[in-house]
Amino acid sequence: MHPSEEIYCEKSNRLRGKTIVLGITGSIAATECFSVIRELIKHGAKVIPVMTPNAVKLVAPDAIEFAAGMKPIVELTGQTEHVTHLGDPSAADLFIVYPATANTISKMAQGIDDTAVTSMATIALGGKIPVAVAPAMHELMLNNPAVSKNLELLAEWGVHIIGPHRDGVRAKVASKEEVVSWAVRLLSRNDLCGRRILVIGGRSEEPIDSMRIITNRSTGLMALALARRAFERGADVELWMGGCSVALPDFLEIRRFSAVSDLEGMLDAVDHDIVIVPAALADFTPSEKKEGKIPSDKPFDVKLKPVPKVLPMIRKKCKNVIGFKAESGLTPNELEKRARARMEEYGLRAVIANDIDDAGRSTSSAILVTDGASKNITGTKIEVSDEILNYCAEII
Repeated sequence: MHPSEEIYCEKSNRLRGKTIVLGITGSIAATECFSVIRELIKHGAKVIPVMTPNAVKLVAPDAIEFAAGMKPIVELTGQTEHVTHLGDPSAADLFIVYPATANTISKMAQGIDDTAVTSMATIALGGKIPVAVAPAMHELMLNNPAVSKNLELLAEWGVHIIGPHRDGVRAKVASKEEVVSWAVRLLSRNDLCGRRILVIGGRSEEPIDSMRIITNRSTGLMALALARRAFERGADVELWMGGCSVALPDFLEIRRFSAVSDLEGMLDAVDHDIVIVPAALADFTPSEKKEGKIPSDKPFDVKLKPVPKVLPMIRKKCKNVIGFKAESGLTPNELEKRARARMEEYGLRAVIANDIDDAGRSTSSAILVTDGASKNITGTKIEVSDEILNYCAEII
């Protein structure tokens, strides 16, 4: 067994049975291709690597062969590899150029074939194979009118542009996680395509003084899973995140908030088809914030006042609001009863009820409570997210 087979579907089966041709070009970001290939395989994809001569100068073909489990194509032969792999939609499912240099982007736009990668691109663009490019270059190169125009031309032809992400002088290539999410988005069901979904997650943090806060326990994992899966299923996604313990991807549109009052001030921007709120928001906030840091060598009192309930405010802006109800130590029937009471009180479309004592970091067990029905949903955060989004797809 080749080592690449040992990691097949290690993380998920969202790309199981899919074949992706990966074109590697001569950017220093080509050094990221090893981990990108492995990540795609971990989600079930078969990856066929193709390299330009300049890519071979930066990354050893043996390393790419180890990553993918097959020799990279570095030049076309009498086997007509470009036609074999991309000449028929039944052969490969997706062609990605990662990283895509200014040189290769411009050649693709002008129909120039002088490497195995550009020949693959010509075949894919001439057929019905989805094509994506992940640009990586100096920012001034991306700003070059010719390069920008060629990138726009590819987009007009239906090529999907993954990234890049600017950091001042560089247009950095997309992360491996972003590539996977785009691959899933392009190759799986798009039942949420064109729908605008807002996910509000994380925890609110109410200031006691300039150092201390009152908060709730929430990692933000569920909100992130919901936002990522909604993106992968074709939705236009916004993620509003409070305090959290997860790294936030740069390919999602993200806004941050701290206190409930901050979130309240953002609600004028709610104009979405669905709002999902797994956030752990405070019920109380200090009556006044102390300036500076309260001395720690003697006791002090904190007076609390209730904060406004955010869900009813959101409901005034959107008819499809899904709330979450976390409780502790209740029976399933009691948990469902409280969730249904919350749903009816606030006019919500559904409530996801869970016992915090049963929740794990990567798994969840909950009850999806809707009008007149309920459903137990258990599994990883991704699996639970999919069940919630299945319901979203039904109601819109």
